[in-house]
Amino acid sequence: MITLLRRVAAVCALSTALAACGTGRPPQAAPPVSAPPSRPPTLAPGPAGLTPVFEHGPRTRGRTVALTFDADMTAGQGARAAAGERFDHPRLISTLRALKVPATVFMTGRWAEQYPAQARSIGRDPLFEVANHSYSHYAYTRDCYGLPTVPEGRMRSDVERAYAAFRKAGVTDPMPYFRFPGGCYDRRALKALTPAGVTAVQWDVVGGDAFESDPDVVARQVLDGVRPGSVVVLHCTRSAAPATERAVRAIVPELRREGFRFVKVSELIGAADSHARTRPEAR
Repeated sequence: MITLLRRVAAVCALSTALAACGTGRPPQAAPPVSAPPSRPPTLAPGPAGLTPVFEHGPRTRGRTVALTFDADMTAGQGARAAAGERFDHPRLISTLRALKVPATVFMTGRWAEQYPAQARSIGRDPLFEVANHSYSHYAYTRDCYGLPTVPEGRMRSDVERAYAAFRKAGVTDPMPYFRFPGGCYDRRALKALTPAGVTAVQWDVVGGDAFESDPDVVARQVLDGVRPGSVVVLHCTRSAAPATERAVRAIVPELRREGFRFVKVSELIGAADSHARTRPEAR
């Protein structure tokens, strides 16, 4: 009997749940420690530490494709929005959800301010990811489709202002990806954005949906251009891209029939980074 008591006492002394042991209840397991959230994949800086530029994923790692949608709006378009012009496209987002298509939405900060509920809904839906498209869709180079330009000294703050607008709208985890308005950039712009720590995301397939009213034209242009690892640029604005939602309904089933899998840009960047680190010349 004395030996049994000593054994019980030894177990209690070694248990981390001493109180439970003393009352006859089994010791409780310690709660699991949550792993810190992983950082989104980015590319290493380019030559001379410049902001890296991503155009498409690896061509040899499966038939993946990323649909991306630019949600454009400038600071000067508020009056037009107040008069009824729609720079959002909720039906497009609903269609992507219904078709279960992951996508990356490049928002301007001004768009998030105009449509905060939609920005929050997109940003909190695991099907999507929100990335940065500047605050007000001003160009980062001269002679970019007639867009107003951001002075070099304000480029970084313009990106940060957009991120602040996302957070205010309730987008808690925007991605560290930036798309230049108009796709226009130069060495000066890449250098200005280096401290922001973003990866610049371009594309290799132009959807051609801007101001196009025929969804078949958009669908054919995308289907003819897609290759494994492609990034497709489309738009998420009803007034400027009225045919996009109908085009997506044609694009998605056809690419799936051809064996393509839809992914977000982050997956392609992760695959590209992994591919770069495993190449023989990178070892």
